[in-house]
Amino acid sequence: MADTTTAAAHDAYWAGEARSAVLHGTGLLALLLGIDALSDRLTLWNALLWAVLGAALALVLLPARISATADRLTVRCLWREHSVRTDLLVSVRCVDDIAHRLVLRDELGGRAELDPRVLAANPALWRLLDDGARVSVDRGLLRCGGTALRRLARQVDGELARTVFQVSGLS
Repeated sequence: MADTTTAAAHDAYWAGEARSAVLHGTGLLALLLGIDALSDRLTLWNALLWAVLGAALALVLLPARISATADRLTVRCLWREHSVRTDLLVSVRCVDDIAHRLVLRDELGGRAELDPRVLAANPALWRLLDDGARVSVDRGLLRCGGTALRRLARQVDGELARTVFQVSGLS
């Protein structure tokens, strides 16, 4: 009988980061309302404006939700969902502009962009991506991105080693 369970992983730190984004937006709202109240300038329109500004800050800071299965990596942003087949990857690029990003493209035209620190912080996500990328290499599909994957593997392995040393009290 075949095993019907499928390996899956998600960003274990997403909930905390989302909570932090909401708290920052709420903090800005409270600060702006407090300043207006202390200066006797608080009106309904100002309160609505500050509420919109606080909500906008929370939405800007809200991180993408990243999950993976044995053959797929999915990045869910606020309005969209991007998904790539990891066993059909044709390109993996590191983009070093304002924010360090990893851009993945698959043979079917899928494209996903994520922060590589999420993979470093979540070894289970990294393992699923790495396993799929190895299948792509074996199939001869992944022609661009070997260097980026090796650099990321060193980063993830280093982060995992630091965590092991901290947990064991050796650091």
